[in-house]
Amino acid sequence: MNDARRVAVARLDHVSRLHPRGSEVVHALDGVSLTLEPGEVVALLGPSGSGKSSLLHMLAGWEEPDEGEVWWADEVRSDTWAGLALVPQSLGLLDELSIRENVELPQRLAKAEDAGRVDALLDGLHLAHVRARQVDEVSMGEQQRAAVARGLVLRPRLFLADEPTSHQDRALVEEVFAHLRAAALTGTTVVVATHDPSGLERADRVVHMRDGRIEDVVAARSS
Repeated sequence: MNDARRVAVARLDHVSRLHPRGSEVVHALDGVSLTLEPGEVVALLGPSGSGKSSLLHMLAGWEEPDEGEVWWADEVRSDTWAGLALVPQSLGLLDELSIRENVELPQRLAKAEDAGRVDALLDGLHLAHVRARQVDEVSMGEQQRAAVARGLVLRPRLFLADEPTSHQDRALVEEVFAHLRAAALTGTTVVVATHDPSGLERADRVVHMRDGRIEDVVAARSS
């Protein structure tokens, strides 16, 4: 993680984001600086309203900074980036598609079909038995795992996820984070907002946030 010759996957430089709240203006992010290296897993930890989702949205390009800059691979962030995948809390699955079709959709849009990759993710995330069902015919936990599979299917350079295991039991939480760690081992940088101990244990760094600021960054793994 400390190889200075490698180009950072993404970087926030003193980023602030202001949101109106009634008659006041509050900082969703307040002077946040963070560098993301290739192949690391970063967990964002903090109470509701601490800025975790805003940080993910800023990295994804969903929000623009009021101050500071966001960089992708040493270039100021543009409107789109093919190397990015995001799993928001709303998941964003398409109701008119089956679970399998949702997972393979990024491949179809990129004209990079790989049925074996889709099947491997469906099997590994315990979705094979619901692959032909519509989104409203499966549980919220299955929908979450389908959204994770969709995000991983193209092996993105940067994978962002906002509480992707909130509807999973313990065994399935382990499966989700095992897949995220496996993606990191092949070069994907993973940033996940989570309160789950399994996510914190599998992270390389835990970023503690409060009131839109980074309070502390803790190395979570010795390797």
